[in-house]
Amino acid sequence: MEDIRKRLLQVLALVAFLIAAGTIGYVVIEGWRWLDAVYMTVTTITTVGYREIHPLSKGGMIFTIFLIVGGVGTMLYALSAGAKVILEGELKESFWRRTLEKKIKELSGHYINCGYGRMGKIIARELKGEGVRFLVIEKNPAPGEEREDILVLTGDATRDTILRSAGIEKARGLISVLPSDAENLFTVLSARGLNPDLLIVARAVEEDAEQKLLRAGATKVISPYHIGGLRMAHTVLKPTVVDFIEFATKSGNIELQMEEIPIHEGSQLIGLTLEACGMGRDLGVIIVAIKQAMGDTRFNPTYRSTVRAGDTLIALGEKSKLTVIESMAKTGATSPGDET
Repeated sequence: MEDIRKRLLQVLALVAFLIAAGTIGYVVIEGWRWLDAVYMTVTTITTVGYREIHPLSKGGMIFTIFLIVGGVGTMLYALSAGAKVILEGELKESFWRRTLEKKIKELSGHYINCGYGRMGKIIARELKGEGVRFLVIEKNPAPGEEREDILVLTGDATRDTILRSAGIEKARGLISVLPSDAENLFTVLSARGLNPDLLIVARAVEEDAEQKLLRAGATKVISPYHIGGLRMAHTVLKPTVVDFIEFATKSGNIELQMEEIPIHEGSQLIGLTLEACGMGRDLGVIIVAIKQAMGDTRFNPTYRSTVRAGDTLIALGEKSKLTVIESMAKTGATSPGDET
């Protein structure tokens, strides 16, 4: 869009220069008033030619000849180039809109990120880094944001029509980080009404907004100020612990990563103990906790703890090793202990 705007400005500048040159020429050569000179220039370069304002001298006639030869051709080029730029811009915009709508319609099991401010951009970067399908809803995207390699739907996330356009009925989750608690509250209410099974995470700016958002249907409410305050306090009181957590949860870290691994039906891990799975012995992965299907969480499970369908393993280890466990949890591949 910036390129089209630049080319259009160049065409307008060329036309303005042509009119200015013709006007100054008539003023200098014929001594006409500025309005008469502008009128004569415009009628000449547009080939209208109503009449001559005043009789021309020989110098004025020669100048008019050069103005006709050079100006008319330049004017025709400027008009055709301008029309081409405008038409090209409209076609590109129309094509981009159709492509965006097609991509959004094809989404399923995706996440909707409402708000693309500082927090929204961080969330989008993390989701993109993990290869998660998502789109962003932003009321006033900055120039160029709609052209980034993420899906940006321009609109008000508090409106049902926009949420439907984002495919909320087929979405897996929604994250609301709009500027105010009122906007987040309206978004949560609308999203929960459109998709009762949706995972909804909302940001709370004020302390009393957390309970309201939960009552409105939010699955989880995050208070950045509360979390930020705790992190700063822990950085002073427990700096080594904070450094370890940041290191283990940092996106893109290949040395150490903490992941949650759901156990699907048919997985070879089902019914095995952690010792039999060989995660720690063969892969060097530590199982920090096991969240059961009923919602209970067992922290620091023993080697005799049994893996069941529907469990979620909270694992700590190298990214490549965690990928192996994720594959076994999905497909029922043989455990590392069976391969040795």
